[in-house]
Amino acid sequence: MRVSSLLPVSLILILLLPVVIAENKQVELSIETSIADYDIGITNAAMAPDGSSVLIVGNEGYSHLISAKNPGDRSLDVELNSARDNNLNDVAWHPRGEAALIAGDFGTALRYEKVDHSVTIVNGTGAILGRDMSAVAWRSAGDYAYFGSDDGSLWRFSEGTGFLNLGNDGDSKVTGISCHLNYDLCVVSTISSGLGVIGPTHNITWISGTKTNTWIDVDCPDAQLNECVAFASGLRMTSIQLNTVDHTKSSVGNMVEYRTLEGDFIAASRGYSSSSIIYLAPSGTVRYDPLNDVAKVQISSSQMAEWDSVVAGRQISYVWENDFNSGFMLTSNGNIISFEPYQIEIENTMLTTIILAAVTVSVPGVIIGLIYMNSPFLQRKYKQLMKRKSK
Repeated sequence: MRVSSLLPVSLILILLLPVVIAENKQVELSIETSIADYDIGITNAAMAPDGSSVLIVGNEGYSHLISAKNPGDRSLDVELNSARDNNLNDVAWHPRGEAALIAGDFGTALRYEKVDHSVTIVNGTGAILGRDMSAVAWRSAGDYAYFGSDDGSLWRFSEGTGFLNLGNDGDSKVTGISCHLNYDLCVVSTISSGLGVIGPTHNITWISGTKTNTWIDVDCPDAQLNECVAFASGLRMTSIQLNTVDHTKSSVGNMVEYRTLEGDFIAASRGYSSSSIIYLAPSGTVRYDPLNDVAKVQISSSQMAEWDSVVAGRQISYVWENDFNSGFMLTSNGNIISFEPYQIEIENTMLTTIILAAVTVSVPGVIIGLIYMNSPFLQRKYKQLMKRKSK
């Protein structure tokens, strides 16, 4: 009797086993190609607003344009000439997508023009000469961009006025700048100066109580929420609640620490459908959904290591998606790895057919049996029926 009761339960567990595996493994990985046959030293990249191309920057003035949808096709590449030997550290597309700004070492600030693929020096770089520019972002209106430096200084830029220091600078490296999609508000992350919010009139306010963490990046992925999210070393993350009326009254939410994850946070980029993709060292990604406040492993470090131990040892420089869990990963060496949603294939064997048939029959039986055992009324009716048959 005990064996009979355990059989349906065992069959159900067998049937549900692939679901558990699918929850643990989100995507399938495959090597797409490498941009070059040597270590390029890619530092960052950004996908164009229309999703057509990805602008890549790297060490020693490296700049390159690839297709966002077919990055493995080298015939679609555009080799750019920055005419610079300084390291390029960050890139930001204008909201309209016709140009992009590039930030680099020793006061490097460049503009890429989509129409002719030219890369030129922007106006007013004399003001930032000698500073290593570490981050850049356009605010939503597209009239001003903000640059951050390794020394903690922050600058506003427009082609007409050049560079103007915001004042109230931090004293540590600016690791990230991200601007809200609907408001002229931008958030700033730093190594040890805390988190800041830049208001519509270009003044920055540092949020109290945020200096104790090492912030590695920041993102504002959802246009409908009045908040951004900041990521810190130690697998920590917090929301930044934006006060759209008075940015000086913006605050942070509760700190969350994801101790069960492998590695540590190193950077982030915009994911599909208003999400953020967080990069893990040694190699992995996590998707954060701000609307539902849920973080979920997309690619684990162990999955990367099992797939290709050599590629897994290379740092992730950029990740972009063309659909949910469908996109590409770019390493510092120039490897392009594609990922697609993990598909479970159930082989249609005789054993599978038997299991499915057994479950189909047994599950309703178990449910009916449980109802019967817990219903004195049904038991009484059954006894009465059996007595009538015996007569």
